[in-house]
Amino acid sequence: MRHLLLLFLAYATFLLPLQAQDYARRPVDFDLLIQEIFAQQEEETLEYEDFYETLLLYYQQPLDLNQTSPEQLASLYILSRPQITALFKHLDTHGPLLSIYELQAIPGFDLVTIYQLLPFVQVTDAGLQATPAPLWQRVIGADNHALILRYERTLQQRRGYTAADTGARVASRYLGSPEKLLLRYRVSHPGDFSFGLTAEKDAGEQFTWDAPTRRYGFDFYSAHLQLYNKGRFKAIALGDYQLQIGQGLLLGSGYSVGKGSETITTTSRANLGIRPYSSVLEYNYFRGAAFTYSLGRIDASGFYSNKRVDANLQAQPDTLQPFDDFFSGIQTSGFHRTPSELANKGQVREQVYGTNLSYRSPGKILHLGFTALGTHYSAPMQKAGAPYQLFAFSGRRNHNAGMNYSLSWQNLYFFGETAVSSSGGVGTVNGLMASLSGKVDMALLYRNYARHFHSFYGNAFGEGTRNSNERGLYTGIKIKPLPHWEVTAYYDHFRFPWLGYRVDAPSYGDEYLVRLLFKPNRQGMLYAQFRTESKGLNAANTARMDYVAQALRRNYLLSYEFAPTKTVTLKSRVQFSSYTHEGPRQTGYLIAQDLLFNFDKVRLSTRFALFDTDSYDTRQYVYERDVLYAFAIPAFSGRGTRCYALLQLRPSRDLDVWVKYGVTRFRNQDTIGSGLETIEGCKRSEMKMQVRYRF
Repeated sequence: MRHLLLLFLAYATFLLPLQAQDYARRPVDFDLLIQEIFAQQEEETLEYEDFYETLLLYYQQPLDLNQTSPEQLASLYILSRPQITALFKHLDTHGPLLSIYELQAIPGFDLVTIYQLLPFVQVTDAGLQATPAPLWQRVIGADNHALILRYERTLQQRRGYTAADTGARVASRYLGSPEKLLLRYRVSHPGDFSFGLTAEKDAGEQFTWDAPTRRYGFDFYSAHLQLYNKGRFKAIALGDYQLQIGQGLLLGSGYSVGKGSETITTTSRANLGIRPYSSVLEYNYFRGAAFTYSLGRIDASGFYSNKRVDANLQAQPDTLQPFDDFFSGIQTSGFHRTPSELANKGQVREQVYGTNLSYRSPGKILHLGFTALGTHYSAPMQKAGAPYQLFAFSGRRNHNAGMNYSLSWQNLYFFGETAVSSSGGVGTVNGLMASLSGKVDMALLYRNYARHFHSFYGNAFGEGTRNSNERGLYTGIKIKPLPHWEVTAYYDHFRFPWLGYRVDAPSYGDEYLVRLLFKPNRQGMLYAQFRTESKGLNAANTARMDYVAQALRRNYLLSYEFAPTKTVTLKSRVQFSSYTHEGPRQTGYLIAQDLLFNFDKVRLSTRFALFDTDSYDTRQYVYERDVLYAFAIPAFSGRGTRCYALLQLRPSRDLDVWVKYGVTRFRNQDTIGSGLETIEGCKRSEMKMQVRYRF
């Protein structure tokens, strides 16, 4: 009777067919998700590609709500932890969901949240599932084999591709062509298997076969095979993989998001364990083997990684030292374009090994975990000796051990992780999420990372790029005061007890954000956002080397989106920033207008933008639509315009084609860029083409 009543209510509410299989999922607005979830950009980075690709994978192969885990749902950053707890309590009490529309009967699930979740989840009728075929037949018979080929390049000639100087001081030049090439193949099925192969050549790298420099056609290769739920083995990984365990204090090599306008769900990390790796980032992943074995309520995981990393290996000038050579740090750019970059390729071998024990109570209320790992390098790491590097890691080996926990109780969710490194340094992060009512959510998080705490694959919540030398308290809130209105805000206070890069004294900082969103219907949305950050930074033009002054940065954003028809969408965006640091106030702004057309087999996205900044400190970051699996948040500084057009065609059911052309024009500039990236002139244009064939 309970199910019949729920289905009747779902029909009356949505006026749609009731079967989950008949639900027509609408295209997801990845632009809005990115603006809500991703952290405020302060430097150009590609780390968000992994998260973007994961969202696309869930969109193409939705999670089954009757078979998923709390951590998989948390990785979407859409549901709060109390909402996830309410969902699994509903499943334990009433049994599997019969329809996707049954979500509205779960406490804490409002229509806005349900509509955000629908593109990534589904409800499968367990009675319709057939007996699984052998693995090789499931792989061959999968309907999502996809082969992707991508080509991109900057059309103007850059200095690195010109003839080298013939003077006394000969400048280096790029060894390869200006094209960037990518080949990717992947086939997967959630909860069953994933297999993929990725090959990439960056612009400036050679496409060559040269065994002494470890180049075999493409410059970078990645491959993975991961199996799920094979007897007691919950996961088996061979090749390249990632580990997301606990709050990422020791193992957070996968994606994570930091402080942004989504102030609640991004506070805690999803404990996903072993994940396939298929990105083109040439660092922050493992290469070897890993497994998770179920022992009832306890899962035991083991992993081993052995790969080469880029480093500038140097001879030891001190003959009294017990080693012949050393390196100062791992290079993470992945570029091997010049002779010096190529000489650093794979110079150090890195081995990582460890284990994790994880306990989950009945009802999935309590989770406890213990992690131990070791890292070994073929040569010792030795920093240059700058004052801020006094407590940095040095040597060949580092060991870590830590505990993580999470607890759901009524409308509260507690989480945290504490770990120690072989140096004796301790790091800890602990937080709380609470649903105070159906309209108010809040989050608290405290972290304390000792200056001599070392974790090479850690990526826990924090202000700094590494979980070291930081203490802070974060408070976030989300309020839905009226229908169609939402207010989100956070305040974060942090301290750095020791020196840092370009910070020659202990320092502190504050950061807060406020965002007001109004969504009257599915066709329109308006939001305004304000963010300010104050952080210590060395003051210029002073004789005192330890004089640190507060650098104050403010950002303002106003965005409006309107879809007058099903085929046309208009998006307007205005953003402004200011920067002050022991000198005159600097400002910058960007105005962008997007026009999107969506037809049956053709999609066209266009943008025209104006930008004007006083300096690089007031640069403007803005997300751009791109080809599938590519991610772009370029930074604009100076004065000029930016235009681009992205065309997507579907000539047949199995073939997709993307073509993107973008051009940036600068005013009052004779050159663009610096060093080998310098372009003579005031225009920079890029072309990108991609083909995906599904079979």
